[in-house]
This record gives sequence, structure tokens and C-alpha cells, in this order.
Amino acid sequence: QVQLVESGGGLVQAGESLRPSCAASVRLFSSYTMAWFRQAPGKEREFVATITWTGSMTRYARPAEGRFTISRDNTKNTVDLKMNSLKPEDTAVYYCAASGSSIWPALRVTNYGYWGQGTQVTVSS
Repeated sequence: QVQLVESGGGLVQAGESLRPSCAASVRLFSSYTMAWFRQAPGKEREFVATITWTGSMTRYARPAEGRFTISRDNTKNTVDLKMNSLKPEDTAVYYCAASGSSIWPALRVTNYGYWGQGTQVTVSS
């Protein structure tokens, strides 16, 4: 069983930064591919970033490239998403996800079997 709990969302102004974090309660956290997705009101959940078991490889959605950085700490069972230069269009609920599959890159919602409850990120203009 995998439990994921996000924290670190909030309300910021455009141009500012946030760093949501996800804490995982699971054995062998280092065997899971981790990712962040987001869902804005009225829109489908979309991929943001993913990171391999060891953290050696990452992949980003185009809107996140150059502004967001995904990282993990396998000693603490955490995965973070550092978000810089935030824009109003980044406003969404951000979800942490885990996959025990070997698929890489795993960019689809259906690639992930475990999800957190989400953390709200709101960017004002």
C-alpha cells in the first residue's frame, strides 16, 4: 500500500516561487517512479513532471520546462516540485503520483496507480 501526502501549496503572486512536497508512506520508495500532475478547474488532469527511481532522469511538460524542477530524497521518502516564475495559468490543484511500473517516461494519468489528495496552488496576477 502506498500513501502519498502533499503539502506546500499556497497563494502567491505572479513571478514568485513555491515548492510543494510529497511524503510517501511505502516500503521501497526508491523502487517507484514519481510524478507531479495538476488539474485546473474545468480541465483534465495533466502531466507536469516525473523522475526515475534513482532521480537520474527527469521529464517535464512543456509549460514546466525551465521553470520547474522535480527532485526526490530516497532517504526521506519525499519528492518535491520547485516552481519558479509562477504564472496565473499555473493555478491548479497539484497531485503527487507513484508508479511501480518500469515504463519510462510515464506521462499519462493511467501510468500511475497511487495518488495523493492534492495541494492547491493559486497564482494571482
